[in-house]
Amino acid sequence: MKKKTITAVIVLIILIIGIEVLLKSNYVMQSISFSLKLWQENIFPSLFPFFVVSNLLINCGFASFLGELLSPYMYHLFKIKGEASFVLVMSLLSGFPSSAKYTRELYDKGLINEHEASKILTFTHFSNPLFILGTISIMFLNNEEIGLLIMLCHYIPNIIIGLLFRNYYVSQKSESKVSLKRAFNLMHSKRLESEKSFGLMVSNALMNSINTLLLVLGVIAMFLIITTIINQNITLSLYNQSVLNGTLEMTQGLKYVSMLAIPLKNKAVLSIMFISFGGFSVHMQTIGLISDTKIKYLPFLIARILHASISALLLYFLFDYWFM
Repeated sequence: MKKKTITAVIVLIILIIGIEVLLKSNYVMQSISFSLKLWQENIFPSLFPFFVVSNLLINCGFASFLGELLSPYMYHLFKIKGEASFVLVMSLLSGFPSSAKYTRELYDKGLINEHEASKILTFTHFSNPLFILGTISIMFLNNEEIGLLIMLCHYIPNIIIGLLFRNYYVSQKSESKVSLKRAFNLMHSKRLESEKSFGLMVSNALMNSINTLLLVLGVIAMFLIITTIINQNITLSLYNQSVLNGTLEMTQGLKYVSMLAIPLKNKAVLSIMFISFGGFSVHMQTIGLISDTKIKYLPFLIARILHASISALLLYFLFDYWFM
């Protein structure tokens, strides 16, 4: 009976959304146009090159090379295999939801198991640095100096979360000493194992990257439609509207925060909470990338709640010192 009730509720929600799309078609079209513009001008240019490069590097064995060299350090800090360093570095450069994509690729290659993949996702959630320094600080907050503070307060908590989760599924420790020669030989053997020509690897990397980015576009458009329907049907104060929208879709929340008549400090705290949590839009993108695997979503969700809390507190206490 319970499952039938859930089915009825899901169908009812979908029907309501469908009816609202027809009744509020002008607003829905505007939200879709905004999502396409956001994807075309920000997301695709910033993520596509990294997605292709990361796929090629993994197929060429570079993740194993980096893992072999950094294994002692990754184990000492996070009690995780060295291959996690590849996700950490690439996610720092490209921003979310790339950590889920890189983790999934390592998982598919058999370089990490589902427990290690779940653990990696907890502390590799980074916003694109250009998005923070450009879009958030200049476009939304109209203050160039705040960008670096937001970036530091957003990045540092990931390391803290990695330390908090270090005893969650401890990987097997590598007993051998670091060897550049062994790392290179391992990389070479991994490349040969793929048994693919470089042309085929490039072709697969392009198709895989485009499919992932189309998934990202679809999820962003869907959540923007949902937030548009909510905004058109529920009367909320601008503050509550920004919180609700930011929880569902990060960029919408950031846009409404920029309209609030509150001090810059409060705007920055709200903004960093949105990007550190990611919004359920980013969560849905992550779920979409790991849905057909045994990788768990719950640790990621818990980590994002911690991330939003720690980063907000860190920025709140450092803000006055930063602008002394």
